[in-house]
Amino acid sequence: MRTVIAVLLENEAGALSRVVGLFAQRNYNIESLTVAPTEDETMARLTVLTEGDDQKIEQITKHLNRLIEVVKVNVISEVAHIERELMLIKVRTDSESVRTEMKRTTDIFRGLIVDVTPNTYVIQLAGNTRKLLAFIRSIGEKHIIEVVRTGVSGIARGEQALRL
Repeated sequence: MRTVIAVLLENEAGALSRVVGLFAQRNYNIESLTVAPTEDETMARLTVLTEGDDQKIEQITKHLNRLIEVVKVNVISEVAHIERELMLIKVRTDSESVRTEMKRTTDIFRGLIVDVTPNTYVIQLAGNTRKLLAFIRSIGEKHIIEVVRTGVSGIARGEQALRL
């Protein structure tokens, strides 16, 4: 089961490596990882996308809570939440018809063309993982030169918040 875990931890050197080390030691896979300081500069928010059944996710959260630097852990995929990912994709546009089709498809997916050269576009797209994969399928892999993705960031809906 695909699971998004949000972790509030102390923003200090080595804290991230201990969290990642915990996953590696127990052979848990990290599908994506995003981390940044919060509104409180002494804290950082880490969002991990991983796979596992309920028992495995419970073990992950227990192990995370044992780390000294970890302040709070929420499995946000268990509640109503919003998740987004940013993708930059460089595509080959070697003819006018391909350029027109790329522009049309980008508009349909509410993306932006952020760079144009005579033979390429760089397209920026934000959304959930399914949307990004659907965009890649719709333009066809033969046009893709390079793909860069940020990984999932997520937040619970409503009043629930990850804070002290």
